[in-house]
Amino acid sequence: MGIFSADPRKSACVLLPRRRFVQGLALGGLAAGLGLARLPAFAAAASPKRSVLYGNEFDLEIGALPVNFTGAARDAVVVNGQLPAPLLRWRQGDTVSLRVHNVLRDRSSIHWHGIILPADMDGVPGLSFMGIAPGESYTYRFTVNQAGTYWYHSHSRFQEQIGLYGPIVIEPRGGERFPSDREHVVLLSDWTDIDPEHIYATLKKRSDYYNFAKPTALDFLRDASGRGLQQALAERRMWNEMRMNPSDLADVSGYAYTYLMNGTTPAANWTGLFMRGEKVRLRFINGASMTFFDVRIPGLKLRVVAHDGQDVEPVSVDEFRLGPAETCDVIVEPDAEHAYTIFAQSMDRSGYARGTLAPREGMSVVVPSLDPRSLLTMRDMMGGMDHGAMDGSGRAAMKGMEGGCGAAMRGSMDHASMPGMDHGDMRHGDVATVTHARAEFGPGVDMRVDMPRTNLDDPGIGLRDNGRRVLTYADLHSVTAPISVDTQRDIELHLTGHMERYVWSFNGRKFSDAEPLRLKHGERVRITLVNDTMMNHPIHLHGMWSEVETPDGSFQMRKHTVVVQPAQKLSYRVSADALGRWAYHCHLLYHMEAGMFREVMVA
Repeated sequence: MGIFSADPRKSACVLLPRRRFVQGLALGGLAAGLGLARLPAFAAAASPKRSVLYGNEFDLEIGALPVNFTGAARDAVVVNGQLPAPLLRWRQGDTVSLRVHNVLRDRSSIHWHGIILPADMDGVPGLSFMGIAPGESYTYRFTVNQAGTYWYHSHSRFQEQIGLYGPIVIEPRGGERFPSDREHVVLLSDWTDIDPEHIYATLKKRSDYYNFAKPTALDFLRDASGRGLQQALAERRMWNEMRMNPSDLADVSGYAYTYLMNGTTPAANWTGLFMRGEKVRLRFINGASMTFFDVRIPGLKLRVVAHDGQDVEPVSVDEFRLGPAETCDVIVEPDAEHAYTIFAQSMDRSGYARGTLAPREGMSVVVPSLDPRSLLTMRDMMGGMDHGAMDGSGRAAMKGMEGGCGAAMRGSMDHASMPGMDHGDMRHGDVATVTHARAEFGPGVDMRVDMPRTNLDDPGIGLRDNGRRVLTYADLHSVTAPISVDTQRDIELHLTGHMERYVWSFNGRKFSDAEPLRLKHGERVRITLVNDTMMNHPIHLHGMWSEVETPDGSFQMRKHTVVVQPAQKLSYRVSADALGRWAYHCHLLYHMEAGMFREVMVA
């Protein structure tokens, strides 16, 4: 409910929820030099200061904790009474034992995200592990054969959404390739006071419920004035016939979310300290359930040195986008005795997380305004197809739109394509043609892309041509050689969904209707993902690395979570060197629960 008594869903204007209203007042006070003293008591409240646990033996307890981020007390699911969970520091080459005790009334679990380990240590209930029953314990034990920045979280229903996540830092045996004088972990997340089960049920009933940025009559008048009445009408008619929305950047917005930095609200101002002249390593982790963050520190260049825990050739940027589950290490060199704002705005521009890098506690600096919200274009809808063809009315002439619900299908295409088959990829510059599985022509798919783009140098919607140097996948080059070479088999999977029904899937089949993806132990495969939707999807394969290729097939970088942009085709190599049953899914939590999940069986 908003700060006023009127129902915000029925109002002609958008009413900010109380959490956004209060934080906005607090941040306005900061900008005016009023300081934190005037904040409401609850606005500065956070969970206890996060502890750091070192060594080889760890005792972790999953339980409930009352928290208050917005003025309303809620129960969180936490580890050792902390949100975020304690920072775990391991050392490469060591064997660690983690005894996890569950004191909740529900089953729970911990997944060690991005860590290469045996299947029964991975922590996904229902695969090689049954979860941790109430009152029971489970001991995870494995050798740590990697280094870098990672994180851990629950893989039980929506527990991740309400607090069960924490950071991991693994120290390399030979020391850091890119040393620094000081470091801070910066864990971003999205907190909600709303029961996640209610959010999910709401999305199933009305998928655009949390989107307050849909085009309005005023937007139409502005477009008609700028581009002409006929073109404005044609664009509205096109989107209406497709039953899609150009502002559909995020399923859950700042209306439902308060964005946190290390468990701290924007008003409370988490602070990381530095001394003048130091090189400071910031280990960014996106632990959000549904939010992409665009991160920058005005006044500082960000020297990216690692991504998803893997060292990369350093590249200096002003800003980077971080998808859910991705991590990014940057080194900054503050050269003055003043504060810098760490600013992480949500991709849909409905809110932000914020902290401060400063030489002493209590300092702050003006927080940037949110960037304007961008709208999806036909490039994001349909990839590399020729969208310039117009009929006499100025309306895009797109044939094959079934009932206004799909994107440019050819009636003569071969619909028999299935995963593992050679699809006869034909490339045209940065565009490739694809075919579709039979299941993609069912009631669970509302869009298909025939000519996806293959480029890696697009920073994404909202970041294009914004005047800042923005990181792209094309900028990331792993410093180590690839694991998977000379692939033996190609597998093509389409990321599919139906927004109105809020059903998400691979190749048109949600998890409950799909067979496992079977890999032979030791084989090397190339997985090609084609995004047939308008949304970005962070895809995570458990237990094995995903080694992203350039469009010409060269090795680019090693990752554990790969973001596929709308209407994009992206390939990566996988070495099936890990026996067992593994999860493979979109890391947007509600997408995973709605069906964009597969089991990968290596035998």
